[in-house]
Amino acid sequence: MFNRLERILVACNRWVLILLLLVMACIVFANVVLRYTTGDSIVWAEEVARHLMIWGTFLGAGLVLRFGGHVAIDNLHQVVSTPLARLLRTVVVVGMALFCAVMTYFSILYVWATRFQTTAATDIPIAYIYTAMPIGFVLMLLHLAFVARGYISAGRFEESDEMDAESAASL
Repeated sequence: MFNRLERILVACNRWVLILLLLVMACIVFANVVLRYTTGDSIVWAEEVARHLMIWGTFLGAGLVLRFGGHVAIDNLHQVVSTPLARLLRTVVVVGMALFCAVMTYFSILYVWATRFQTTAATDIPIAYIYTAMPIGFVLMLLHLAFVARGYISAGRFEESDEMDAESAASL
C-alpha cells in the first residue's frame, strides 16, 4: 500500500511540476512575442510567471531531495566505518525532518500573516502564493520519509530511468 501511495505521490508531483513549467513558459513566450510585435505586453504576465516559479520551486524541492539532487557534502560518511556512517546519516535525516517540520510551522504563520495582502497586477491574496511554502515543506518531509530507510542503511537515494541526481538538481 505504501509503495502505491509513494508512486502516486511522485507521479502527481511530477505532473504538477510539468504543468506549472508549461504554463509559465507559455505565459513568458506570449508576453515576449506580444512585446516585440505590438509594443505592448501582458500586464500580469511577469507577476504570474514569478508566482508559478515560486510554486515550482517549493513543489519540486521534494523530488530533488528524493533523487539526491540537493547540495550535499558526503565525504565524511564514505570514509568512516559503516555503523558510524549510518549514525551520521541518521543525524542528517533527523535534522532535515526537524528543519522541514519547523519550516512548515513558521511558513503557515507567514501565510496567515499575509492573508489580507494582495498582489499588484492580479489582486489575488499573497497568501495563495505563499501557501507553496508549507505545502512544499510537507512534500519534502513525505519524500524524506519515503527515502530515509535506504539513505540511512546504504547512503543511496531513489533511482529512476527518467531521473538521477544531476537531472533532479536541474529542476
